Amino acid sequence: MFADALEKLFVLSSPCKLCPRNCLAKRKEGQVGYCGIGAESVVSSAGPHFGEEPVLVGTGGSGAIFFAGCNLSCVFCQNYDISHFRQGQMFSIEQLAQIMLKLQKTGCVNINLVSPSHIAYQAAAAIEIARKEGLNLPIVYNSGGYDSIETLRLLEDFVDIYMPDMKYADGAAAAKYSDVADYPQVNFAAVKEMHRQKGDLIVKNGLAVKGLLVRHLVLPNNLAGSKKVIDFLADEVSTSTFINVMAQYRPCYNAAKYPELNCPPNYEYIDELRSYAAGRGLRLSAD
Repeated sequence: MFADALEKLFVLSSPCKLCPRNCLAKRKEGQVGYCGIGAESVVSSAGPHFGEEPVLVGTGGSGAIFFAGCNLSCVFCQNYDISHFRQGQMFSIEQLAQIMLKLQKTGCVNINLVSPSHIAYQAAAAIEIARKEGLNLPIVYNSGGYDSIETLRLLEDFVDIYMPDMKYADGAAAAKYSDVADYPQVNFAAVKEMHRQKGDLIVKNGLAVKGLLVRHLVLPNNLAGSKKVIDFLADEVSTSTFINVMAQYRPCYNAAKYPELNCPPNYEYIDELRSYAAGRGLRLSAD
């Protein structure tokens, strides 16, 4: 089953249709996609990460692999050196598999693929190799939420925990700040597919082992349409959805060019949103 899924992911990777951009970059021939990445993944850093949600950290940390490049162009990106400037080192699939095995040996409690949407084929191929060599940790697919349904279906047997962003409920804001007008409809459909595959988040002994965990970064001036995101999860996904209503927005990268973004969020409003989410039945996760 894996071989068939990998073959299909490989075909999608060039001309590239791995993500909803469908930029058709011929990555096998040396072209780079909208994401700025070619045929091999670029890793910015890899190691135990203790800044994730508690259910992903445990005592050994989350085994985070930060991939350079991104299929979004967020003007407020806090990791712009990685996503926009693509700082990092090129790794083959075999080398990526060895990183995963090293993180397991270090004591990490999962393998956390950060921004993997544009290198889904390389990541899945590395997972298959690593599993054959003894990898048995949960795989976390930590994406910006702009994911292709076709690609997600091919990843079903490779991923244990989906952790997508839900950035916007408004297409105009998504277009203005992330160059992606269809983000809401694509994102909402992707989250439903993720939940179909893995269900609500399952936590055992304080650690997530399988399921969906959603992140929502609250933007200033309600630019993200936060209550619409919460209502979607409660009405169309599950009232038991784990959600992290995140308060750590700060103006970064090019946010200063947009007065409405060049300010902190309203923390009273964030508390209101968390209460609203709890009132809708959602399970709140800490930052």
